[in-house]
Amino acid sequence: MKTGFVPSAAPLRSGAAAAPAPLCLSSASSSFVTAPSRRVAPLPTPSSARPAPRMTTATAATKKSVKNLSPADLAGKRVLVRCDLNVPLDGKTITDDTRIRASIPTIKYLVDNGAKVLLSSHLGRPKDGPEDKFSLQPVSVRLSELLGKDVKMAPDCIGDSVAAIVDSMSNGDVTLLENVRFYKEETKNDPDFSAKLAANADLFVNDAFGTAHRAHGSTAGVTSHLKPSVAGFLLEKELEYLSGTVANPARPFAAIVGGSKVSSKIGVIESLLEKVDKLIIGGGMVFTFLKARGLNVGSSLVEDDKLELARSLEKIAAEKGVKIILPTDVVVADKFDAEANTQVVSTEAIPEGWMGLDQGESSTKLIQDELKECKTVIWNGPMGVFEIPAFAKGTFAVAETLAELTSQGCTTIIGGGDSVAAVEKAGLAEKMSHISTGGGASLELLEGKVLPGVAALDDN
Repeated sequence: MKTGFVPSAAPLRSGAAAAPAPLCLSSASSSFVTAPSRRVAPLPTPSSARPAPRMTTATAATKKSVKNLSPADLAGKRVLVRCDLNVPLDGKTITDDTRIRASIPTIKYLVDNGAKVLLSSHLGRPKDGPEDKFSLQPVSVRLSELLGKDVKMAPDCIGDSVAAIVDSMSNGDVTLLENVRFYKEETKNDPDFSAKLAANADLFVNDAFGTAHRAHGSTAGVTSHLKPSVAGFLLEKELEYLSGTVANPARPFAAIVGGSKVSSKIGVIESLLEKVDKLIIGGGMVFTFLKARGLNVGSSLVEDDKLELARSLEKIAAEKGVKIILPTDVVVADKFDAEANTQVVSTEAIPEGWMGLDQGESSTKLIQDELKECKTVIWNGPMGVFEIPAFAKGTFAVAETLAELTSQGCTTIIGGGDSVAAVEKAGLAEKMSHISTGGGASLELLEGKVLPGVAALDDN
């Protein structure tokens, strides 16, 4: 795992019966610990200044939602809900319950409308059958606390033992099924396993955006057996922002793309060049672009096999009238270390043997000026090695700028990954319009890819 400008290093750290507004209390798993967003912002009014390209991916408007289900649709029905309850554990102690809290609005809506709720999730990566350290039992305890009612823990996710529990459930009861990845058939989307998982339910709700890019039994396979199959509030909100808002934004629309390598963001950049007015490049990938322009980058991280790609992306941007903003100065260090010697230099004067680990103040001011007029901003990837204070200023300054813009009516979307960790570390998560719960799912949706777990849901 690499972040920002890291050249080659180990990671530093890894309601009521009426439908409530979709909530996002998120924690995406990526290179670093991510964190929640509780702020629910209204979706922006799109501008007609630049027509948006036709999207082929599913949006919230095209898929049925749990809010479309009435009390009559839900009362007494057995509802299988795919949640993302893959929380970090220290033994049996949950160290971050954000993903559990993110699932509460959908669960509570179903409970309040008299459904019998069966929760499904994975936890960790069990290799060969059940492993106690990957049991969801600690999650059932925390769910009970958050819901204010007992959540029964099933010993399995399929079979007679689950059927017996479901038969004894009353309206409004909640049962947590055991880890679906205790069966290797889950990730293979095995039809027989999917049928067994669906056997104890009448309908399906997918509220796990973080796994929506996987065609697994519990995310896609069960939809062949359960109708209706709809989106939960959390999944719906992700689609509204990452697909709907990005496809039809209020303008000017800027994207900030950071991270260590161009290769990991090729699809995202190519897709965003079809939509944005401005593209701001940050993180380690800056130096591949700078070298492609013929500049010396010292010992900074560079993908030499992607130099032509960088030149091609700049050419595409010019043809489409998209303004690309690269740093004009950078913070360089003589080694990758918190105690390294540092200096701020122009991007045209990076000394040999020094590596860029953050953007400089002039670059930050340039980016802030470019963002001032924007009505929509999406950010994916930090501007530097924000875990080390000496190289965190650029990333935190961008986070502060986006928080300020949000208060002025700009729609700000933190599109998963390490930028989520940076916003949380800066203490600004609450001040953004939306923080995505997905790592890989966010990237794939931004690339315009179809997410199997979304595509499998019922159309409106």
